[in-house]
Amino acid sequence: MERTPAWGIEPVPVRLRVLGLLDIGLLWGNLGVSLLVLVAGTYLVPALSLPDALLAILIGSLTGNAMLGVAGMIGADARVPAMVLMRAPLGQRGSWGPTVLNAAQCVGWAIFELLIIATAVAALSDELFGFRAQWFWTLVFGGVALALALLGPIDFVRRFVRKFAVWAVLASLLYLTWWALGGSGLGGLWDREGEGGSSVLEGVDLVVAITVSWIPLAADYTRFGRTRGAAFWGTAVGYFAASVWLWALGAILFFSRDVTDPAALPVAVAAGGAGAILALLAVTVDETDEAFANVYSTAVSVQNLAPRAPQRGLLVAVAAVAVVGALTIDLLSYESFLILLGSFFV
Repeated sequence: MERTPAWGIEPVPVRLRVLGLLDIGLLWGNLGVSLLVLVAGTYLVPALSLPDALLAILIGSLTGNAMLGVAGMIGADARVPAMVLMRAPLGQRGSWGPTVLNAAQCVGWAIFELLIIATAVAALSDELFGFRAQWFWTLVFGGVALALALLGPIDFVRRFVRKFAVWAVLASLLYLTWWALGGSGLGGLWDREGEGGSSVLEGVDLVVAITVSWIPLAADYTRFGRTRGAAFWGTAVGYFAASVWLWALGAILFFSRDVTDPAALPVAVAAGGAGAILALLAVTVDETDEAFANVYSTAVSVQNLAPRAPQRGLLVAVAAVAVVGALTIDLLSYESFLILLGSFFV
């Protein structure tokens, strides 16, 4: 089979449309497992009570994932990347504006993905070995993200997700959920009043903003899907199941483990003992698939502007920009990034 990284923006031929319902579901399920979503869950509380936060998560996820599934289905029908789809209503030159915005948001996400990965692993290595060196971990996982992007969507699913990521992440999330609930009884968390200052609708807006930020990327992956039904249900259900779990876990961790600073969340988990450390490590390693997706989609988007640009060269350049950004930007800027993101996509 032809290596998918070499496949640019031309319609995907039948011989490469090999991702079925399970493949697409696992892909989007893994993309939904993100430490950034876990951190974002802490932004819903304590302004909202846990029941209100969970309601916002459910409504926002149902709304956002319905739209995300439709975007995935359109990609499977058209068999071209998302930004190439914009040529139909806007024309080739008209598609350049959305392409620039999409490339910018993808680079932004890649930066924060690498930043949260490096922060978490630095906390783990400091806890275990007294060796922090966050800059070093930024370089390491920037390289890992690049390697995954060079695989392309098909090989990424078959070699990384199906054989390793899905099993490690599932076991880790089960353990982290048990550990989070062990910090306080669920009944006590449920009865705790919100402090105010935010509404359920504002929480819904935040959840939708993160979910629909994937819409401009969806077709980049579902164009390799076998059928439109597999693309819709795999995308919508896969991302819904994983992201709801992570949003809720973030809110619970805020209450049960007294985490008041989102940037300190990885440190708090790292202090939970060997089991929590291993679980966080597995989730952190899996976080590289979000960085992979944003690096890959940035390169594919740029090819809409410059079709002759070599995809491998673009992947290297985008990964380098993401690494530099992660070395210079503070994690506390994440909330501002989300607000800006919502202004464009919601």
